[in-house]
Amino acid sequence: MKPIWIVDDDQSIRFVLEKALLREDLPTRSFTNPREVLQALESGDDDNGPQILVSDIRMPGGSGLDLLTKVKERHPGLPVIIMTAFSDLDSAVSAFQGGAFEYLPKPFDLPKAIELIRRAVEESQREEVAEERMAAAPEMLGQAPAMQDVFRAIGRLSQSNVTVMITGESGSGKELVARALHKHSPRANGPFVAINTAAIPKDLLESELFGHERGAFTGAQTMRRGRFEQAESGTLFLDEIGDMPAELQTRLLRVLSDGQFYRVGGHQPVKANVRVIAATHQDLEKRVRDGLFREDLFHRLNVIRLRLPPMRERREDIPLLAKHFMTTSARELGVEPKRISEAALKYLAALDWPGNVRQLENTCHWLTVMAPAQTIEVADLPSDLRAAKSGDGSGSAGGGMLDADWVKSLEQEVTRRLATGESGIGDDLTRQFETALIKNALKHTGGRRIEAAQLLGMGRNTITRKIADLKIEGDDKG
Repeated sequence: MKPIWIVDDDQSIRFVLEKALLREDLPTRSFTNPREVLQALESGDDDNGPQILVSDIRMPGGSGLDLLTKVKERHPGLPVIIMTAFSDLDSAVSAFQGGAFEYLPKPFDLPKAIELIRRAVEESQREEVAEERMAAAPEMLGQAPAMQDVFRAIGRLSQSNVTVMITGESGSGKELVARALHKHSPRANGPFVAINTAAIPKDLLESELFGHERGAFTGAQTMRRGRFEQAESGTLFLDEIGDMPAELQTRLLRVLSDGQFYRVGGHQPVKANVRVIAATHQDLEKRVRDGLFREDLFHRLNVIRLRLPPMRERREDIPLLAKHFMTTSARELGVEPKRISEAALKYLAALDWPGNVRQLENTCHWLTVMAPAQTIEVADLPSDLRAAKSGDGSGSAGGGMLDADWVKSLEQEVTRRLATGESGIGDDLTRQFETALIKNALKHTGGRRIEAAQLLGMGRNTITRKIADLKIEGDDKG
């Protein structure tokens, strides 16, 4: 991890923060004035730059606010925390207009200061991971006609600041499209800020979006910038917009109409130079008809609509995506990439993937860790996929439909065990399921393992290994 840069002319402040951060295994580098910081930024490379910057406002040799402006010009995504005495709080307010992550009033409570710095570090690292993934791989993959339509739309919108509405099922990659729209827009040098409006409690969402003033409510000990201010000069991605509460829909409409907003508890308007991209998996027209979503807000957001197809409408992309995710998973884990056999790829392409791209990516992570061999066969796939039914009306990807009573009994057993607080449920039930599967297949074939393996969609080595692991008794007839 890159160091946290501390800028303060007060040696005692630097010393206290350095020691506290080192105890948290967070590296530091200290400066006495802004001039030293700017020289270090100009002489060094990005790998030796700061993870975050913590700076005082008033110092000999320069202002922390001027430093903030110059740093943001060079590194717009760098979180900057401004330290200020209580008498300088009016100055601190202007720091947020310059893009500060947060401000820290002096004298500060050391544990709270460290907590704030760690939060800034975590946000910085999350953004780095997202940027690395975007840089290391193609933004999006897809040869299906529906995906080619999406790519063409992104290209047409590349020089536009128009508001975009992305629709598509959960896990279909809506945030990926939003990031691509941002990256190829005139705002590409500004921040990309994403928020899932459905994932934040209703009573916190207003403050999360618009920020709050100090003392606006119980626990608001400092002023806090919301996501709109964090996205200044960049793009704000509002995911699951259909779940936004009615009162916040009104506030969002006002921002889109007036280009400004008020923090919670605030009386001064804050300008919003932000491009909004919204996304939803819901039918917003129906929610408008049902009175759950404002029609005027819908039309404000729905200037350009991009529909992202579900996986079942782009089956030809599944092998390509699976190979890509297996490669990236292996790289992240530092292991040799595993190969998926043609039979397994064909099987995967026949599944419906209700969780879409996200489900496929998670499956590839699982296979990278859990699959026993370097070449993955159908039998090595997770048990839930092997039992999945294809949605094309032609039956299961691997056989017939499971009996409804059998599935219901399984669900009841899982529910009972969960209620008792039992752990390891999945492993235990999987062992029981595979034991019954193999025993009955061997009984059906008269103990002939190769024939049983073929019926179960397993390789000979796989069934031999499972017979040994599960301690299944019986004659070995090959």
